Amino acid sequence: MPTLTIRTALTGLVLSLLMGTAASAKSHDIELKLRIAAPPPGPRVVALTFDACSGAIDQRILKELVDNHIPATLFVTHRWLKRNATAMAVVMAHPELFQVENHGDQHVPAITDIPSLYGVKTAGSLEAVQREVDGGALAVQQATGKPPRWFRGATAVYSRDALDSIRAAGYSIAGFSLNADMGASLPAATVAKRIAAAKSGDVIIAHINQPGHPAGLGVVEGIQRLVAAGTVFVKLDDVQTQASN
Repeated sequence: MPTLTIRTALTGLVLSLLMGTAASAKSHDIELKLRIAAPPPGPRVVALTFDACSGAIDQRILKELVDNHIPATLFVTHRWLKRNATAMAVVMAHPELFQVENHGDQHVPAITDIPSLYGVKTAGSLEAVQREVDGGALAVQQATGKPPRWFRGATAVYSRDALDSIRAAGYSIAGFSLNADMGASLPAATVAKRIAAAKSGDVIIAHINQPGHPAGLGVVEGIQRLVAAGTVFVKLDDVQTQASN
């Protein structure tokens, strides 16, 4: 068989495998979109949301938010809270800026029908989902004095039964419309460009727990570019939002 034909066949096989894997994941899991409902005309209005999964605090991002009085919604896990009391003290000193919500107990995806996603072991049962949600809620309430109203699970992907169960418990689910850093994995320049291109009504997700990753520098630059453009920043509780699959 000629070399070109072999390469074509191999390429087709790889694409078929990748598409099959993606289709399987999509048939099981839901990633919600979330936007600000009917943002007013005029300056762009965006909601910055940050996940703190585990690890440390990215002081580059936290300092940018505090120094420039930029509101944001933080989704924190129990794991992260236990290791970052100093950072939480800064957050709690600025209640006008930060809304703190539930990212779960141990950063376990709220998925019951597949064993893992993106290499992360899933909850596997509704009972485990409930433990993840309740453990995170208790930790947030102990840290802030307020029960959380919003939940964002690890990976921000849910099985349908888990999603229904979490909503039945009274939580709003925090999706997003713009993924700024893909789990803090993108280069700084790419992250900055993504954030700077936000449209009015976007709910932006990024990570504030990876100080060793270049992505954090991109978050800071992207925010600065939005500020320079006159963007209005809001917390999720400040606006009406609209969710969709």
